[in-house]
Amino acid sequence: MIEKVMLLSLALFMVAIALLLYRVVKGPSMPDRAIALDTIGVNLISAIAIVSIVLNTKAFLEAILILGILAFIGTIAFSKYIERGVIVERKSGD
Repeated sequence: MIEKVMLLSLALFMVAIALLLYRVVKGPSMPDRAIALDTIGVNLISAIAIVSIVLNTKAFLEAILILGILAFIGTIAFSKYIERGVIVERKSGD
């Protein structure tokens, strides 16, 4: 019974990711796209955790950590780009 619930939740996460991909492509504004990308990262982390539970393994835990770090850094970089127009600021040598 629990395995069926896990597989159903995994399918629902995939549907949510597909809808979020639509929001990334057709989003009305850049902040909407940034939030959709961040939510895709969170949903992927959750989906990988469910796969790890269903397969009864700890092999995916490192992938979850790396994806979480990359999603966080990506959100920060995208937010900085939206706010200032550049990601890395260079100081002039004057």
